[in-house]
Amino acid sequence: MAAKEAELAAQLRQKLNQWGREYYVLDQPSVEDAVYDQTYRQLQELEAKNPAVITPDSPTQRVGGQILAGFEKVTHETPMLSLGDVFSKAELQEFIERLHKNVGEQVPFNCELKIDGLAISLTYEDGVFVKGSTRGNGTIGEDITQNLKTINAIPLRLSEPVSVEVRGECYMPKSSFVKLNEAREEQGLAVFANPRNAAAGSLRQLNSKVTAARNLSTFIYYLMEPEKFGVTSQSQALQQMRKWGFKTNTDSRLATSMEEVDQYIDDYQDSRADLAYEIDGIVLKADPFTVQQDLGNTVKVPRWAIAYKFPPDEQETVLREIEWTVGRTGVVTPTAVMDPVQLAGSTVSRASLHNPDYVVEKGLRLLDTVKLHKAGDIIPEISEVVLDKRPADSSVYVIPTACPECGAELVHLDDEVALRCVNPKCPALLKESVIHFASRNAMDIRGLGKAIIAQMFSLNLISDVASLYSLTKEELLQLDKVKEKSATNLLTAIAASKQNSVEHLLFGLGIRHVGAKAARILAQHFGSLDAIAAAPVEEIEQIDSIGGVIAESLVKYFATAEVHELITELKKQDVNMEYLGKTASQVEEEAQGSEFNGQTVVLTGTLDTLSRATAKKWLQAHGAKVTGSVSKKTTLLIAGHDAGSKLTKAQELGTPVMDEAQFTQKMEAEQ
Repeated sequence: MAAKEAELAAQLRQKLNQWGREYYVLDQPSVEDAVYDQTYRQLQELEAKNPAVITPDSPTQRVGGQILAGFEKVTHETPMLSLGDVFSKAELQEFIERLHKNVGEQVPFNCELKIDGLAISLTYEDGVFVKGSTRGNGTIGEDITQNLKTINAIPLRLSEPVSVEVRGECYMPKSSFVKLNEAREEQGLAVFANPRNAAAGSLRQLNSKVTAARNLSTFIYYLMEPEKFGVTSQSQALQQMRKWGFKTNTDSRLATSMEEVDQYIDDYQDSRADLAYEIDGIVLKADPFTVQQDLGNTVKVPRWAIAYKFPPDEQETVLREIEWTVGRTGVVTPTAVMDPVQLAGSTVSRASLHNPDYVVEKGLRLLDTVKLHKAGDIIPEISEVVLDKRPADSSVYVIPTACPECGAELVHLDDEVALRCVNPKCPALLKESVIHFASRNAMDIRGLGKAIIAQMFSLNLISDVASLYSLTKEELLQLDKVKEKSATNLLTAIAASKQNSVEHLLFGLGIRHVGAKAARILAQHFGSLDAIAAAPVEEIEQIDSIGGVIAESLVKYFATAEVHELITELKKQDVNMEYLGKTASQVEEEAQGSEFNGQTVVLTGTLDTLSRATAKKWLQAHGAKVTGSVSKKTTLLIAGHDAGSKLTKAQELGTPVMDEAQFTQKMEAEQ
């Protein structure tokens, strides 16, 4: 190994690890995503040519991909104890008084949020991460080192070469939880009940690539053998661990009285819905380690700490109906329709029941009184049936066996928990496919909404997406509330969609697992729909960010006779099948000189002279990353009329703001 390559690799690793810590731990990025990505690719290329320079702390080792046969057992030399629970402030007061009595003096407490995740242990030797494990039964856990390496919040190398064991919580952010369940429901898979279950399931994947895709994070809160580092209290330990590079929760607070503890509880019970992660209470710890050592532990719990559990925000309501709807992939999803109740700040009358197994497991019947809460403070969910309020004449709910739209027999595919309608002529399936085809990120046919599409099907004007291109003005004028001008505008929009670049068509076809981003990557790589349709699995799965699941789905889709007929009909209608954009390398090269290159931009408000989609597409073509919400990472806000809360937040953060006139001037200058 040449010394020059090894030195360069070390420099690149140091930069990337520092930038990663600033981004994932401190939430204070010092460089733009494009800079990080370029440096990361440079390290990847260097390591590919010189495998000997790869080290365990290299950021490239986070991506996962190792398939494990199982998890080895790990014995915790110092048991990982759980916490005792109290459920009222009176019980908490009793704990504090008992502790003060046992210690013989007043002691300060460190108040911390009780993260609803999975306990983990991390071991470092000379500053390098060498082992990670689950709590297990407290004495014996499982070695999940490879999976933990995929989590960006866990440093692979500390800022100092210390040998140390720390413990904390691995959790799934609420936003990741929602996206994961939405994707699983669309795929016909069982959904996770809450973020904690999702985190636990993600950590125990035998394929670490799956864990890497789940966007997990951590909060570290416990330092083993603190005396080795001159640390004397819990609050000091959190500061020291953060200094080494661990992500610790900054919402902890020292309290010296029950009144201050009380205030901490009230503050976070009121604001828990606004947090990016789920909490189910607060943890109270005697701050001085001398007190912790004096009090010691019972067999199961420490005597110096306690968890106060928040009372559940739960309401009772009556289940009136279960609606079954057919999605564009054929999955038939049940939804509970209930009497409206106020829950966590909003009125709730509907809740997804996910799949037939869920309905059976909960034992749901019509007119049951049920308990309703929000999973992860977000998703309305029925927790249980109040059996003593069940009507005497109640009967078992019968899961449907026929599609609610076409009457075809519903089936389970590939051991899925979901029911599917597999009738390719199902009106609901066809209707949903056309709705998706016309949507903004697909063919973007303005004016073609759900109501009009439903009318078209009811009048037999269309039968699939290809038949949209055969519509006449006379046919459109048969539709309710469609007049001469709107009919003309709709025909113009349909005709204009023929000229879209092929990635819009590819996404619009609704191929399972192929989202808008994947469609764009595929189109940039292959250049045409015919090339994509002809590509084998082996070629497709080698494309960065695509993988085997998407590859197999594409090949299976394009192998069917019905799809061949559909594509042939679309070609007859002169729908474009070619990629009209620039290749990824061309975009990157041309974006280098743009003022927007590398910026993280948020668009908000109403734009007068161009659509939001056009602005986003232009910004991305000039090297910008366009996101939906304002944060510390946002470098520019482009504000139209009625910008609202995003503008207010940008002003509070000191984020530069550009109005539409300034933005369009910049666009013209860079043409």
